[in-house]
Amino acid sequence: MNYYTYVDRENCISCAACGAAAPNLFKYDVKDIAYACLDNNNGNAPIPFDEIENLNDAFEGCPTESIKISKIPFDDKEEW
Repeated sequence: MNYYTYVDRENCISCAACGAAAPNLFKYDVKDIAYACLDNNNGNAPIPFDEIENLNDAFEGCPTESIKISKIPFDDKEEW
């Protein structure tokens, strides 16, 4: 089963928890706002199987619940 992710950048407070938990999945722009780096925060690239645990750690560690996870690509959803 595939998982997809993106960061709600409007809620991100630049705490760096996601990058610490999953450095291969999350990076920061020049303002230190996080984004999902596999697909430039589009939410349509499947997360590699060996990164699923790190993704879950980042999701659970995000204090603002800015990390979104889905079993379908976000661009295929009718609503975000």
